[in-house]
Amino acid sequence: MKRRALLLLGALLMPTAAHAQPKKPKKPSKRQATKPAAKSTPVHAAKPAAPSPTAALKEAKTQLAAFDASPFPYRGFLPDTTKPFLDARDGKRRGHTTGRGDVYWEETAYSDRRSLLYLPQGFDPTRPVLIVLFLHGQGATLERDVMVRQAVPRQIAESGQNIALVAPQLALDALDSSAGNFWRGGHFAKYLDEAAERLMRLYGNRSAGRGFNLASVVIVAFSGGYLSAAYALQRGGANHRVKGLILLDALYGDEDKFAAWFAARRQQAFLLSAFTESTRDENATLQGLLAKRRISFARTLPKSLTPGTAAFVGPTGGLDMHGDFVTRAWQADPLQQALSLIPGYAPFHGKKNA
Repeated sequence: MKRRALLLLGALLMPTAAHAQPKKPKKPSKRQATKPAAKSTPVHAAKPAAPSPTAALKEAKTQLAAFDASPFPYRGFLPDTTKPFLDARDGKRRGHTTGRGDVYWEETAYSDRRSLLYLPQGFDPTRPVLIVLFLHGQGATLERDVMVRQAVPRQIAESGQNIALVAPQLALDALDSSAGNFWRGGHFAKYLDEAAERLMRLYGNRSAGRGFNLASVVIVAFSGGYLSAAYALQRGGANHRVKGLILLDALYGDEDKFAAWFAARRQQAFLLSAFTESTRDENATLQGLLAKRRISFARTLPKSLTPGTAAFVGPTGGLDMHGDFVTRAWQADPLQQALSLIPGYAPFHGKKNA
């Protein structure tokens, strides 16, 4: 496994893991059905009615929620080894030693269970729903980086697509790409199940559960987020839901995992990798692995990201561009453009608000 990502600078709350199951309305008996409807009686004025199951959101909704199926804390082993992830001790404290020799302590870097949830203004769960799973890079926090600096919610809103965002906190503000529980077989599927439940609650109506449970998923990885993406695809147990992968200067290793995934799923999914000079070699390696499998690919941004599409865009700039690549790549706000190219999630109307 390549670890060049470790040489980069940091890129830059209801728990349940059940499916979001809407309650089934009871069918009225024939006798009940023939009775005229009784006049409704007033309810407490102070208690707002639940939103209509067909109502598009009038304003965006954002939440930081602690997940049961979070990537961290993680007290297992490094993948395919018998070496514990938490291999450092200082009294009662446990920590992880990175490949470059830095030690990060569990209590500060590997204990944040939160994920960022976001639904844009106009989001409608009765229409086809796409879940974007965003995996941030090294040295990042959800508030400072994903929400503000990388402007992921804003770019999703401005894409005009019917998208729900879920972004787990990986290693907190640490120069570490560790995937934590995403290294465990089937854990990614558990995470998506819990995300559907929490997105339904954020929307505010149980009728939205079906839409979130059936939604396809596009994984977007930036920089060190590649490792979580690679293992989610290799052993996460949810490839039947993944319809696309977008790598934003994120191919720092595990090219074989990405190639194997796309070779197996190309009839149902797309692959887009945009990069700087920093990951030129790794992108060339992935292209070679696809070519050996006789899988064609483009070296320009396609007109649409349809199943079977594999495209590479770059190199665009050097390492100096890496930290801002989510907002400044082949164009400003590249994530917004890439998401707008995914067909089947028709634009919503009205003013967009992140």
